[in-house]
Amino acid sequence: MDRLRASATTEPGRLRIIGAALAGLLVLFGAVTAWQVTDRAAAADAVVGRSQPLSADAADIYRSLADADTTAAGGFLAGGQEPAAVRRRYEQDISLASELLVRASANTSGSDTARRQISLLNAQLPLYTGLVETARATNRQGLPLGGAYLRYASERMREELLPAARGLYEAETGRLGADYARAEAWPWAALGTGALALGALGWAQRRNYLRTNRVLNRGMLAATGAATLTLLWLAAGHGLARAQLGDSHEHGARSLQVLNEARIAALQARGDESLTLVARGAVLTPGGDDAYEAGYLTGMHRLIGGTGPDAGAGSLLDRARSLADGSTGREPVTDAMEAVREWQRRHADARAADVGGYYERALPKVIGDKDSTAETFDRVDTALRRALVSEQGDFRRAADGGRDALTGLAAGAAVLAVLGAAGAVLGIGRRLSEYR
Repeated sequence: MDRLRASATTEPGRLRIIGAALAGLLVLFGAVTAWQVTDRAAAADAVVGRSQPLSADAADIYRSLADADTTAAGGFLAGGQEPAAVRRRYEQDISLASELLVRASANTSGSDTARRQISLLNAQLPLYTGLVETARATNRQGLPLGGAYLRYASERMREELLPAARGLYEAETGRLGADYARAEAWPWAALGTGALALGALGWAQRRNYLRTNRVLNRGMLAATGAATLTLLWLAAGHGLARAQLGDSHEHGARSLQVLNEARIAALQARGDESLTLVARGAVLTPGGDDAYEAGYLTGMHRLIGGTGPDAGAGSLLDRARSLADGSTGREPVTDAMEAVREWQRRHADARAADVGGYYERALPKVIGDKDSTAETFDRVDTALRRALVSEQGDFRRAADGGRDALTGLAAGAAVLAVLGAAGAVLGIGRRLSEYR
């Protein structure tokens, strides 16, 4: 220890310590950079390949269940001979929901909430379909009890299945948000270590200049260049990735969430509209109003807002239009808004006929093939589906750009760190050779 202490007081000893410190600091910079970049790249991969698709699947489960409930009510209104197209749509919705539940069960990991909701959905879905089949069979026999079975099935859907699907969607959306936050977080440890390494290299070269009056040391100059290149690459690469991922979140993931909410609100409003005719005033709110008509009005308010000078402001469709990126995404939402307004006008006519006691006149206004609310609802749903396809493409392009910005950065940082450390050691070795 005495010899080591004495050696450290000599200039060669100090140079060896400086060389070892510089090499260690550069290797540490490369290791921290590779670690943090790898972590953020993995989070970006999760956004594109796991959490966003699972969030979209959860939204599709909710939409399929809501559409199945709406379709079942529409088919019931058609009478004992349910149209084949309506029956086929209901079966497709149930089949899609079942398939997506299997996929979600296989891919959901680490979330107790998601697993609980999937288990509840798997348990309740067969009960719901059984009630719907009972309602259909009773309706074919012309028995009024079929309406009660259908109302009970719809209650199970709204009180058990849809809340569970909503919980699954929120759990997966929360995981998407966490992956975004991890991918976009600045690598402060790497940036700080890089700044410290550059500062140490600058100090060492200034010390060398003051003691030898030599301006340049090729080894340490190469080490400084490698560290500077790594730091700039890290800042620029992560900055670009952060910008692209932010764009994919703002004009992709968030837009998709709002569009899914709008599509679900439209489906629920359509279901309430159909059940208004099925229930015929049998289900009331505490205030004595028709519960299903109140649900329809709530859905319309969520979709398009109220009336007056600020009509539509803050509604789901207004938010979807403001988040849409470009005319390709905004035009379908505008079409949906126009279709919703036409839907409201036709619904008012159908409702007036029903309240006036003309059920036979109201029915074709709701489920007819021409000039009915069914026609306008289909226009709304088709427009929202087009908007979803457009926004999904925007999300994928921006998210892929963010993920690609980090490609090669971890490996490049490791290589440059090793080269920088070698340059620092060689530079110090050049000075040490002068003492031999």
